[in-house]
Amino acid sequence: MIDYATRSGAPLEVIENLQELEDDGEAYDSIEDIWPDYPTKDDFFFDEEEY
Repeated sequence: MIDYATRSGAPLEVIENLQELEDDGEAYDSIEDIWPDYPTKDDFFFDEEEY
């Protein structure tokens, strides 16, 4: 992921955060594995009936 972030021009903060992640050899299945507080659709107060 670090190589991809570097090649795609990700901000330095993103690359530093990726370097801080522990590399235990396991693949991450979702963003929640990395960022447990990741906002989901339910976190937003969007009224679908409005549209």
